[in-house]
Amino acid sequence: MADPIMSRRSVISGAAALAMPAMAGAASQTNTADTAILGRRDGRWLNEPKRWSVDSAGDLLMVTDKDSDFWRETHYGFIRDSGHFLGFTAPAAFTAQLRVRGTYDKLYDQAGIMIRVDERHWVKAGIELSDGRAMLSSVLTDGKSDWGTGPYEGDPKDFWMRATVAKGVLRLQVSADGKTWPLVRLAPFPVASSYRVGPLACTPERAGLQVRLSDLAITAPLGKDLHDLS
Repeated sequence: MADPIMSRRSVISGAAALAMPAMAGAASQTNTADTAILGRRDGRWLNEPKRWSVDSAGDLLMVTDKDSDFWRETHYGFIRDSGHFLGFTAPAAFTAQLRVRGTYDKLYDQAGIMIRVDERHWVKAGIELSDGRAMLSSVLTDGKSDWGTGPYEGDPKDFWMRATVAKGVLRLQVSADGKTWPLVRLAPFPVASSYRVGPLACTPERAGLQVRLSDLAITAPLGKDLHDLS
């Protein structure tokens, strides 16, 4: 990415630095109420990265720590809850979308959107480097994780993700331009009175993935027909 990532103590907006970040794997949460990020002040870090900043437009820039990941049990047998996730409050039914820009170099480098109820119930979706190329990836976790991937034909360095949750149903969409939104996944999802939703980034095999997150919108569910891609 061309945009420099600054130290987490160098928030361009001028807000005060937050407490020291938790080590990967601790699943610690940090409130960011003193800092406007992506146009909101209700963000809460799960595993705050050592380096992140907010630019003058309110975009979030972050650099991943080593051994950061979200996964539960399936195939590998381990549990990882150490990925970087900035969660914002969403109601029982909502649509959220987000623009993601980054460069993926190593196996399992990933960035996108996450919706989370708790450590056993969540979904993450976005670009993930696998088998030598950028893949469109989603992991839905209901006690245990699944994993679905497919080649992404757009520019993986700049894409949008959209998620709609309503009445126990999750709809994931992707966009190359923020205008046309083909379906990625339709699946059952836990019903809750509220959710946390926002950007995530992980690098299980290394540190140093630079990601810019912008254009976050959390609204009432769009209610569009399944084959309406607008």
